[in-house]
Amino acid sequence: MRSTPFTFDISLPGGVPTVYDGTDVLIRIVRPLSAMGGQYADQEAYEALLAQGDTILYEVYEMRRPQVADGYIEVADEYIEVADEYIEVTDEYIEVADEHVGLGELLHGTSIVHPGKVGDEYFMTKGHFHSVLDTAEVYYVLQGRGMMVMETPEEEWAVEELRPGRVLYVPPRWAHRSVNTGQEDLVTLFVYPGHAGHDYGTIETRGFRKLVVERDGQPTVVDNPRWRSQE
Repeated sequence: MRSTPFTFDISLPGGVPTVYDGTDVLIRIVRPLSAMGGQYADQEAYEALLAQGDTILYEVYEMRRPQVADGYIEVADEYIEVADEYIEVTDEYIEVADEHVGLGELLHGTSIVHPGKVGDEYFMTKGHFHSVLDTAEVYYVLQGRGMMVMETPEEEWAVEELRPGRVLYVPPRWAHRSVNTGQEDLVTLFVYPGHAGHDYGTIETRGFRKLVVERDGQPTVVDNPRWRSQE
């Protein structure tokens, strides 16, 4: 992993970063439909679509930089892709010797949400808080259209439109989920602090309080009937 400045290209359409050098590590995370159990409001439509095949909903490509949470590197998925080969990760965390690794680093990469719907609800990411809650994230939309659904532990919520050229700043304490409301891949560039980490468990348990569904051919924000308050 290099310690000098570097550049990379992002191919469009597509959104996959180009790695120039063998010293770079590009992590590929793939989320199929089966990874989104309990997240869609229409569970009957979800099960019916899953029976047709385990469709890939979205992919994340991240340039690996040092990151740490309490002295451990977080592993976001069961597999990481290195030089077109998969390395299986057997432990949830990889211990690192220096607890300060990652402080000051910025993790970055691209998120690619494919088009489609489960019932009338658009394909979306799982969404997450940051493990270090008081850390922010920035998104820049490269391709496609969609919405970012956000909320705080205090149950505030917000939804912002995503379109090419738009920058979205997600403040500390806000969980966030990308939703593809268009007919092509929604591709965003993201940047966040190296020590932020990901908290998927809260969303898996509670869901987001707002959903984005199609109504009369248009994306519409509605209440999530499956959302659970912290109280």
